[in-house]
Amino acid sequence: MLTWTVRASDIHPSGFIAPLTADTVPKKPRNTRTNPPDTSRPDTSRRPALRNSTDTSGRDSLITSDTTILSTDTFSLRISKDSFAAPVTYEAEDSAVILVPEKKVILYGNTKTKYQDVNLQAPVVILDQKASVLTAVGTKDSLGESLVRAVMTEKENKFQSDTIRYNFKTQRGLTYNTFTNQNEIFINAGLAKKVDSNTVFMKGARFTTCDLDDPHFAFRANKLKVINQKVAVSGPMHPEFEGVPVPVYLPFGFYPLTRGRKSGMLAPQFVATDQQGLGLQGIGYYKILNDYIDATFRADIYSYGGWKGDLTSTYRKRYRYTGTVNLSFQNTKINFKGDPDFRSDRTFLIAWSHSTDQRARPGVTFNASVNASSAKYNQYLTTNTLRNFQNKQQSSISYSKNWIGKPFSLQLAANHNQDNITRLINVSLPNASFTVNQIFPFQRKEALGAARWYEKIGVGYSGQLQNQFSFYDSAFNAKRLLDTLLWGATHNIPIALSLPPVGPLIVTPSISYQQQWIMSRTEYTWNPVTDTLDAVTTKGFHTAHQMSVGLGFGTNVFGTFNFKRSKILAIRHAVRPSFSFSYSPNLAKNYYKTVQYNRAGEKRVYSVYQNNSNIYSGYSNVEFGGIGFGVDNSLEMKVRATTDSGAAESKKIRLIDGFGFTSGYNFLLDSFQLNTFSLYLRSSLFDKVNLNFTADLDPYEVNNFGRRVNTVSFGRGRLGRVTRGNLSLSTSFRSKPRDESQGDQTVAVDQNRITDPTLLADQSRLQDYMRRNPREFVNFNIPYDFGVDLAMGFSRNWTEDGKVVTDFNSSVNLHGSFSLTPKWNFSAQAFYDLKTKTLGAFALSINRDMHCWQMAISVSPIGLQRFFTITISPKSSLLQNLRVNRTRVFNDF
Repeated sequence: MLTWTVRASDIHPSGFIAPLTADTVPKKPRNTRTNPPDTSRPDTSRRPALRNSTDTSGRDSLITSDTTILSTDTFSLRISKDSFAAPVTYEAEDSAVILVPEKKVILYGNTKTKYQDVNLQAPVVILDQKASVLTAVGTKDSLGESLVRAVMTEKENKFQSDTIRYNFKTQRGLTYNTFTNQNEIFINAGLAKKVDSNTVFMKGARFTTCDLDDPHFAFRANKLKVINQKVAVSGPMHPEFEGVPVPVYLPFGFYPLTRGRKSGMLAPQFVATDQQGLGLQGIGYYKILNDYIDATFRADIYSYGGWKGDLTSTYRKRYRYTGTVNLSFQNTKINFKGDPDFRSDRTFLIAWSHSTDQRARPGVTFNASVNASSAKYNQYLTTNTLRNFQNKQQSSISYSKNWIGKPFSLQLAANHNQDNITRLINVSLPNASFTVNQIFPFQRKEALGAARWYEKIGVGYSGQLQNQFSFYDSAFNAKRLLDTLLWGATHNIPIALSLPPVGPLIVTPSISYQQQWIMSRTEYTWNPVTDTLDAVTTKGFHTAHQMSVGLGFGTNVFGTFNFKRSKILAIRHAVRPSFSFSYSPNLAKNYYKTVQYNRAGEKRVYSVYQNNSNIYSGYSNVEFGGIGFGVDNSLEMKVRATTDSGAAESKKIRLIDGFGFTSGYNFLLDSFQLNTFSLYLRSSLFDKVNLNFTADLDPYEVNNFGRRVNTVSFGRGRLGRVTRGNLSLSTSFRSKPRDESQGDQTVAVDQNRITDPTLLADQSRLQDYMRRNPREFVNFNIPYDFGVDLAMGFSRNWTEDGKVVTDFNSSVNLHGSFSLTPKWNFSAQAFYDLKTKTLGAFALSINRDMHCWQMAISVSPIGLQRFFTITISPKSSLLQNLRVNRTRVFNDF
């Protein structure tokens, strides 16, 4: 390889020779290799003379006498007019020819040339110093097809051309048959003229977002101007597909190339509904207010007069906070005005999510997740089966402060929940909670020796204050809102003593005092005239108390069963029994009354605090003196496994995370001493199946009238009666990615449709949304993905005639996707109500990856809103508004 650096003084001046093109490139001379000039010895013939300014003979002289006079020689250096502003470094693998008289250098074979920030690679390069022009020529085959192109890189610009002519002084150039890309746009131009370092004019241009040499689609324009990383503007243009032109012309084109966020219009999509008419969805504007805040406004407009407006704003400050606010208003008009079935509804949505960075203020957090709306807002959303069936909504705003180095913490909160079926809205604010972590008041400041027993006495405190009001959104009245206001408070002071273990037993003594603040009391009296109960409610400040002392014991027992000659090495069973003695006096007898409640004179006991006007209702009218007991279990398995390197090792698998029961026995009662058994089971078997089960087991029998009798079922060979149970089960099976290097990356098909800030801010909610809406997201790298979610709950009650009534609620959510080929993906989801045995919703999606385009077909034939939609759009964000969409919606409101 030959490498030189050419400077202005290395080549003598001579006549001008015009730059060469691919057809006029000089043939490489045979058996000729021109070596660089020998610079090891100084060239004295070109070295300027140093002479004394007073010496007329032309010789250098130095005059000395008693008074020494030193005279300095002077000289001048002329710079050639055709000199470059900086050195030109070039190299060639084959050979280089330097034509000194013509001031020309010709390089052959994989050449590399560098001048300032310009880098050039080409098979042949001709450097003409006098004209300050560099010509790079590619190679072609016998059919005229390019084999190797010349590549020029300047700053962020990169050009691949058959021929490149570049002027070093003016920094202008011409390129022929040029390929370049700006951001996501790939451009091919027959002739390109570079006028400065950032601007290029092109003639006969073809531009596209497809990165193939023969793109699937492109736009043709005779004139195109590109400003680097800013904008591209074209004259009249027309599209073409697979090289076939489409006779649809546009007068001009404007393509922003700036990276990062930019304000601009948002294109809509067309939709047709049977009850709202034709519509435009998603038309809007995105505005960047500053570096921290942006805003998006979108609107839906329908031909029957309905409309919907969304204002979404996100704000963020690094290492401080981030959040999203969404305000939405719907004016829904079903059918046209004058139709007998015409109906109009106005609904709204307020959503806000906010989270703080822990590094902003250590010990202080402020988080918000607000999702409040009108009862029918979700019902009127189109093509969203998840939101159409979402009848429960809740919100929370919380502030917490922990005093660093101190045991104090404060929490302030506001909560909201609503039922869109009953249209009841409950708001709880402000709620306050103050906690004092366990402190040891008798502990010495300077401990010497072993700690005394009283120094291990720990005292804590926790207090809560709640305020709540309720209303129906269909009958909201601000004046009557205060009538529904409820308030209450509770205090808890636990005292505990830490004792050393007694062998395998852990002993824990405790004392607890609790108090409730209650706002009203209600007393009932039997009215013999009307045969009804009359109630008298008195508001004020009332208190209820409870106190308990106890002594608890706990231990751990392990058992292991080992296998021989099996892949299963062992199964380990861990048992954690607990046992406690406790006593709690009855401090509630003063607010329990007896009242007649029917004509037969039957009486019952009630609490004056148990009414709908109180948040807290006091404590139970029972004196407890007995025991509490329970058993917790876990099950693990150890199996043989093989690592990637082939080495054998053992692996632990959790079979059951926990299962057991808790109950108690009260010795001070004359009947029903045994408490209800609380059963539970939780497991994440093989990290595939998440199971959670809870149930209540009543150990007592019932008579023919459905009333409990003091007869334990154990004596009759039965365990008891299961009165309540809940089961939740979820599992998913996903294949390995086709390409491990890409991993499990999900590609959004239509991510711009997600406007719910609670989805954008909360990653877990976003993942759940993606799982329930596979038509909007697809991962072609996963061959198959299948999941099941089961939720089941039941309660059993005995009526007075001895019949058993079971209230059963359950639902199943099925979701899955599979790819027949790496380019086709099919996904489906279904909601099935096991109680009514009906299919609540079903949606099927087909997605096609067309390299630079994508297609999504979705259909939902069942549900409140039946719809189908077809979307074909480019993948590039620059052309995201160039989509073909067809949507039809059929409503059952």
